Amino acid sequence: MSKKDVLNVGIDLGTSRSSISASNGARHVVESYVGWPVDMVARKVVKKAIVFGREALENRPMLDLHRPLERGLIKEGSPKDEAAVRELLKHLIGLAGAGDGVKVNAVVGVPAEALRVSRQHLRAAVKGVADALMIVSEPFAVAYGMEALLHTMIIDIGAGTTDFCVMNGRYPGEEDQRTLTHAGDFIDEQLMVLVKNKHPEARFTIHTVREWKERLGFVGDAPAPVTVNVTVGQRPAQLDITAEMKRACESIVAPIVETMLDLLSRVDPDYQAAVRQNVILAGGGSALKGLPAVIEKALNEVGGGRVRSVEDPVYQGSNGGLAIALDAPAEDWEQLGG
Repeated sequence: MSKKDVLNVGIDLGTSRSSISASNGARHVVESYVGWPVDMVARKVVKKAIVFGREALENRPMLDLHRPLERGLIKEGSPKDEAAVRELLKHLIGLAGAGDGVKVNAVVGVPAEALRVSRQHLRAAVKGVADALMIVSEPFAVAYGMEALLHTMIIDIGAGTTDFCVMNGRYPGEEDQRTLTHAGDFIDEQLMVLVKNKHPEARFTIHTVREWKERLGFVGDAPAPVTVNVTVGQRPAQLDITAEMKRACESIVAPIVETMLDLLSRVDPDYQAAVRQNVILAGGGSALKGLPAVIEKALNEVGGGRVRSVEDPVYQGSNGGLAIALDAPAEDWEQLGG
């Protein structure tokens, strides 16, 4: 088979969003929602047998809607969620332009400590959609794509998990990686409760809260007052949720700092200073205003360091997966067969 008959793809399979980067130059991101019309009327309205992403979310009253990834894993014991992951992967690969007769090699990123748990479910989901599979940790994919392979710590803050990986110039082992469930969804849940407690008459959904956080989230000093529009009773109203936003977003800081410092303490003492100077935040959570400065301040307790966020949190993971796919030798791939 000639090289032009192979499409290499990197997929960042996320709890909130999933992205794909392909060797033909295609890049796409889809919110990780899959929905099936609930009846013939819904099917007539949406004019599709299955709906994905933002379109699925916006049409959710008409759909059997699934957000099939929980803390970065396929929800266990739910055949519909397993089907949703398969359809989501098929949709992403289709968007990337995989035509008939083209072999697809897919590198799929999952949370750092979920490799063993995810492998069987992912293999089943990918079989028939791709021809060869490699499962890697999401922070490792980020590191590889940035060529940040030596004396680096990646902190990948997604929706379901925050994943850590220390790169020592080789494939990371279990001792080099951690996973926390203090991440974007955790912030959303905290913010929902805090605003509801202060404004019990206000009406809003978790989807609205997630949009508030993604648009206005911050840690440290507020860059500006955080005001949002809601319905109170039957009337529109504007709420100031600055204090609630700060508290919710900062709820993930202490666990992240604690895990970062613990991982640093396990690095060879001769290289700890180098790693402290090269801490990289990735994932959607890396866009929280003020986060690099707050984490960098915590490093002052152990000799100081430097923290920066990736330039492209949407595609950094899938771009890294693609880089791995392009470099990987044949023996590293798991062939899936028919």
